[in-house]
Amino acid sequence: MSDLFAVTEATWPAAAVHNAGPFLVREGRGGGQRVSAATAEGSWSVADIDAVEVMQNGLGQHPLFMIRPGDEALDAALAARGYAVKDPVALYEAPVADLLGEIRPLSAFTIWPPLAIMRDIWAEGGIGPGRIAVMERAEGPKTAILGRVRDRAAGSAYVAIHGKTAMLHALHIVADQRRQGSAVNMMRKAAEWAQDHGAERFSVLVTQANDAANALYASLKMQVVGQYHYRSYKP
Repeated sequence: MSDLFAVTEATWPAAAVHNAGPFLVREGRGGGQRVSAATAEGSWSVADIDAVEVMQNGLGQHPLFMIRPGDEALDAALAARGYAVKDPVALYEAPVADLLGEIRPLSAFTIWPPLAIMRDIWAEGGIGPGRIAVMERAEGPKTAILGRVRDRAAGSAYVAIHGKTAMLHALHIVADQRRQGSAVNMMRKAAEWAQDHGAERFSVLVTQANDAANALYASLKMQVVGQYHYRSYKP
């Protein structure tokens, strides 16, 4: 298993990272939860949690913590403070070679920077300028994937590489173009691109509540290799 938390940090980077004692506090600037959450990087105290809350409020972010394996004590402490569990996430991974397969002609393309139509598709899925800015910040090999069905743009995704592991983010298929194989073609195109750029593993993160995405990754024989969730607090 790759260190998928490190892969996530590199392929979906925060706008800035600040220290509050033993916590890293990410500044998301509209890039979503992954780039706006705090994580414990060492032993912590209640006063350190207080400092994180002050810093996040100062950044204009609601208090939000990412709870990874080994963070059970932090999870319990936050629950006692009234923080709610939010968006449990599954981490999937597979060898790149296992995702390669036949791609229908003219059904998926690698493009960087993303085209306007790709940005429109992402916008339909709630992936706006703040998240596209995250993609633009990533420094390693990266590309966007455009899916097409019946000569129409059908989907957009973004994939980037850290070390020998590629990670796919922001996969969205246009509502009236679903269930026509576009997501599979896009995944295979992303894996093809990843192999061409030296990746050996392919990964993706998805909320456990996203039944369609979980079914897609399971159908491609990707394995769940980890999990995390958030704890959020809104007075």
